[in-house]
Amino acid sequence: MQLSQRKLAGKRVLVVGLGRSGIAAARLCAGKGARVTVNDAKPAAALESELALLPPSMQRELGGHPAALFEGQDMIVVSPGVPPLPPIAAAAERGAFVTGEIELASWFIESTVVGITGTNGKSTTTTLCGAILGANGRPTFVGGNLGTPLAEAVGTPAGREGGTAVVEVSSFQLETVRTFRPQVAVLLNITPDHFDRYPDLDSYIDAKQRIFAAQTASDFAVINIDDPNVETAARKIHSRCVLISTHQALGVGGWVDGDSLCVRLPGGPVEYYPAQLPGLVGRHNHENALAALVAARLLGALPSEARSALVAFRPLPHRMELVGDFNDIEFYDDSKGTNVGAVVAALDGFPRKVVLIAGGKHKGGSYAPLAEIMKRQGRSAVLIGEAAAQIREALAGVVPVEMAADMDEAVQLAAGLAESGDAVVLSPACSSFDMYRDYAHRAEVFRIAVQTLITSTSDKIRVDPEIDE
Repeated sequence: MQLSQRKLAGKRVLVVGLGRSGIAAARLCAGKGARVTVNDAKPAAALESELALLPPSMQRELGGHPAALFEGQDMIVVSPGVPPLPPIAAAAERGAFVTGEIELASWFIESTVVGITGTNGKSTTTTLCGAILGANGRPTFVGGNLGTPLAEAVGTPAGREGGTAVVEVSSFQLETVRTFRPQVAVLLNITPDHFDRYPDLDSYIDAKQRIFAAQTASDFAVINIDDPNVETAARKIHSRCVLISTHQALGVGGWVDGDSLCVRLPGGPVEYYPAQLPGLVGRHNHENALAALVAARLLGALPSEARSALVAFRPLPHRMELVGDFNDIEFYDDSKGTNVGAVVAALDGFPRKVVLIAGGKHKGGSYAPLAEIMKRQGRSAVLIGEAAAQIREALAGVVPVEMAADMDEAVQLAAGLAESGDAVVLSPACSSFDMYRDYAHRAEVFRIAVQTLITSTSDKIRVDPEIDE
């Protein structure tokens, strides 16, 4: 059975997973007249804040996923963090329409949509692209996997005709899209990740490629030609491709020339933007900036607006964010670097030698690429968490490696290993769930440890002015 878009009145809808996207999907469906039931593996006592956002009359089935609940549903909206469940597959076989919040929301979005995906850099690119388009004066929504669900844009000025929605989309979200159609779709990079969900790299690439699936010949695809996996994913594209590269000059698209980011739209002149920016350090951020510039310019943002937004941009929290500086050693929080590709991208072209703090919960895949980047950029490494032994094996003989029991010890050891002019970088290459609630909690523990180190060291070397001769 195929559910007609927009016609949800009277339909039985089950929303599985009560994260932000699940809450937004439930509210949207209820607002369209559907009979909504929400479901989560957590018990009600663990979901008090989430349930407070829903009407008290909305049906709830919490503390598990009973198979009977999935029977007789017209539509099942699955949150991206929910793993594949046998009752969902069985319901789909019986004819239930299984989808996700991004697809659902897109049915009711009338504005121009920019969709941005990739293993790394999605959030920075989405935020910067949104800032450029917002400087143009049009109503602009910025969200998706970044934080605010797309469903919350429905009915707002940014979601209506004349507005723009800039949406970060994860591979998990793309698994359930059918008609989601960004007028500009961006694919930044694809490096091995989420092997705890995907059986192989090809399956992961297939999920990322779905961002282009509903595009037409009138739409644009912005792709990073430097990445061979992106090139593989782009082979099925039916829209107009515009390339970006940090390794080669291009006739049309975006590229780097010395200290300039260059953009040239089809039929237009070359535009020059500064590449040395305090908020965008490293080669990977040149890729992010080029993608954002090209996407925004394709939708009519002016070069002056793009330049102003680019210069004013500051890094998002936990993405190569400078959190301390002491004795010419800089401390960077890159806790969002939860896979090997993210760490490699963050360190490639970094202007200082790096003492890397890495480790956490293993997500599958090899740590060998860390050895290559640390040969060029690394001073040493300090490892924590469940994956520490595996990472140590990859880095053996490449740089000195120390093991730490917790973040406090890791920061102390890293500071001792660093030399003047170096950087201590928390970029874990792993998820945080072995030791912390999430990557933000891990970052906060790191920040506190850095500030404690700086304060305690300063106290030890402070000279009493009354006896200073």
